[in-house]
Amino acid sequence: MKYANIKYYDIANGLGVRTSLFVSGCTHRCSGCFNEIAWDFNYGTEFTEETIKTLLDSCRPSYIAGLSLLGGEPMEPSNQRALLPLVRQFKEQYPGKTIWCYTGYTYETDLVNSDGAAHCEATEPLLQCIDILVDGKFEQDLYDISLKFRGSRNQRILQLQKPGCPELYPSG
Repeated sequence: MKYANIKYYDIANGLGVRTSLFVSGCTHRCSGCFNEIAWDFNYGTEFTEETIKTLLDSCRPSYIAGLSLLGGEPMEPSNQRALLPLVRQFKEQYPGKTIWCYTGYTYETDLVNSDGAAHCEATEPLLQCIDILVDGKFEQDLYDISLKFRGSRNQRILQLQKPGCPELYPSG
């Protein structure tokens, strides 16, 4: 896997101050995407053990609330496989901090359904580490600047580590 960017001290992609990893590779190609350059799976820098160490070290300060995964598309199966060691190590080192993940895939249809478009052997263990999942493709005609932590009204913010996965900020 390659990644397009790492943002340290990010306050736009989840609650609190976070480290955000923007992975490369996305097959959705949403019209109006803010990060079109990251659609290419070969764009950016190789994701290595050193990258994981750098990300984990950046989350050490007490004022860092957690890690955010964006793209590109973190839930592309090849990216899921590469991200799983990172999220497992993160949860082991920082059990009180959160992982947010932004995906164009839909939770019920594409991820947890064994026949889903993005479901693979890494999906379930990855989802078990993700606290907040923002799901749904960006829809330019549903763009709404007033929404918290998402770009279009169809996207949902799901709290995965609570029973029933309620939406934190309902879509619509």
